Amino acid sequence: MNSRTARTKWSLVLAVAVLCLATALCMTAQVQTTTTTSADKASVVTKVEKGEIVYIDGNNVVIKMEDGSLRHFDNVPDSARITVDGKELGIHDVQVGMKVQRTIATTTTPKTITTVKSVTGKVWHVTPPSSVILTLEDGTNQQFKIPNNQKFNVDGQMVDAWGLKKGMKISATKVVEEPITVVEQQRKLTGTMPPPPPAPPADLQS
Repeated sequence: MNSRTARTKWSLVLAVAVLCLATALCMTAQVQTTTTTSADKASVVTKVEKGEIVYIDGNNVVIKMEDGSLRHFDNVPDSARITVDGKELGIHDVQVGMKVQRTIATTTTPKTITTVKSVTGKVWHVTPPSSVILTLEDGTNQQFKIPNNQKFNVDGQMVDAWGLKKGMKISATKVVEEPITVVEQQRKLTGTMPPPPPAPPADLQS
């Protein structure tokens, strides 16, 4: 889409005699609404952060990042998990000296929500160029706003709101397009255990 703002378009197709658009519309004589969602191409941005655990106190952890900065993680929940050598470890299983890596994949997907409203009725009153009141097939009246410079097809002739006359049977459709952006994140925490400490030297025998 070229515009990221909500766009509303009214399209009124007029005829002296018109059949119902659908059986359901005839039966309910109400405004029928359908909503669809279309997605554009998604973009993915991956961020990787690496560091080493330098301090652990219960559920509190300090990690030294690659750039030398220290990050404090307080009250890490017991449910938190890190994958090490294919195993899921908890906060009480990690060790000082462990290398850790957090990978964050952020997916951004532009979407458009399109809402279409349709109605069939008879012109009861028109206030050009701003609004028209329709008598629906259940006998109730409902007012609809007319956008600026809207044109109408009357028996193949294009007219503006001033061309609407009481008693004309019409089919009306309103289309609203609303752009949205959906952002999703996937996080993965992995690590490697520190190397085992060197074995103490063997005692010398006399």
